[in-house]
Amino acid sequence: MDIGGETTTDVRTIYAAVSHQPDPEPTRLVSYKVYKRRWFVLLVLCLLNCSNGTIWLTFAPIADQSAQYLKVTLDDINWLSVVFMVVAIPLSFGTTWMLDTLGLRITLILGSWLNMLGALLRFLGTLPWVGYKFQFPTVMLGQTLGALAQPLIIFAPTKLAALWFPDCQRATANMIASMANPLGILLANIISPVVVKTLAQVPKLLLAYAVPACITCFLATVGIRSSKPPMPPSASAESSGSEAFIHGLKLLLKNRAYLILLLCFGSGIAIFTCFSTLLEQILCVKGYTNDFAGLCGALFIVFGIVGAGIVGVYVDKTRRFTEVTKMGLSLSTLSCIAFSVVCLMPDQKVAVAAVCSLFGFFGFAIYPVAMELSVECSYPVGEATSAGLIFVSGQIQSAVYIILLQALTKPLTEAPLSTCGDAVLSWKVPMMVMAGLSTIFTCCFLIFFNTRYRRLEAEEQAAYETRENSASTTYEVVGT
Repeated sequence: MDIGGETTTDVRTIYAAVSHQPDPEPTRLVSYKVYKRRWFVLLVLCLLNCSNGTIWLTFAPIADQSAQYLKVTLDDINWLSVVFMVVAIPLSFGTTWMLDTLGLRITLILGSWLNMLGALLRFLGTLPWVGYKFQFPTVMLGQTLGALAQPLIIFAPTKLAALWFPDCQRATANMIASMANPLGILLANIISPVVVKTLAQVPKLLLAYAVPACITCFLATVGIRSSKPPMPPSASAESSGSEAFIHGLKLLLKNRAYLILLLCFGSGIAIFTCFSTLLEQILCVKGYTNDFAGLCGALFIVFGIVGAGIVGVYVDKTRRFTEVTKMGLSLSTLSCIAFSVVCLMPDQKVAVAAVCSLFGFFGFAIYPVAMELSVECSYPVGEATSAGLIFVSGQIQSAVYIILLQALTKPLTEAPLSTCGDAVLSWKVPMMVMAGLSTIFTCCFLIFFNTRYRRLEAEEQAAYETRENSASTTYEVVGT
């Protein structure tokens, strides 16, 4: 029969029509269906992720101008970005529970409202009629609301892909939603310096970021009417979140493959965070300008998004989650080793830019695939729980790595090429340590990680049982 333009099959209806008997109850056949509405839900999540990314790094590219306008120090401005990491870690467990228990709709709507209120509050805090003593606290409060929204938004891609998309589109959907966040970061690095030419334009910039947040909040509140479609797109979607949150955590702690992925891929996320955070400080020692460091950061993200797009489509067709993740980690580790060498050489702009591009291409490409792999190896634990804990692992390791690498730096007495300002530090040892950590965890993952694709197996089993039941019922109809 045809429902909403999609064709589904219900064997019980055929049986009843031929035999003139009521529907038989012994066999329960489930029909799976995809809805065009799934693309709208994906669009809303992408807009939310992108908007939240721009809010996160609004002030980083214009730190000096922001400090002068708000009459605070650069350390205070840095806290506007750091607050996202501080807030994300303790709230992550509550977010995973909310996604798997209360559902996708409530989580996304709450995240969109926090994101919008934070953006508006930041804009209001920069208006002239607000006393200078209250400007920075108001902006910080708005930034904190945006930080509260981040885990609600950034944990959602795997859940949305599982509930709304068929198995042949899940990795692609996850990739599109996940890459919207680094796209927002890239836009912030481009838009903020372009708009803020003078101090008076800081409020104008914050208004420009608040408008998309308001539009996205409206779309989420009005447009997302349910957490999942009326009929599931796959067998695993029907049982998504069937495990209680606490019981799911216990299952994850007993899952050897998941724990290896949690530790090793969490380390990969930490390496990428360190790279993004410390890139400018590392390159300036050898005479590279801030503009060049910004270009390398942009290439890192752009090539990462391209790589993620290519790999997402490939994995959807081949379902080689483990092989792609291992290959991506290996190549990104080689890129990390190459960067640790070329970043210490002056006048090597082409080599540095090329290595940053490769690092992003291979590293970003495996992020959505690894998140899907976390769901595959931990099924039937809720998607938000399995993917969310990996993000938490990455955040915790990021904080540890950044502290460790900064502690390993040594002051330089002579650095004639430096563009760093007063403090000139040697990053030779920290870069070797970063490359070593990446190598160790990648080797551990290559050697010890092995898993079944539990979710795909469950879907294949459900499809097999459906075919068997369908064949049996058809035989009865013909016999009658």
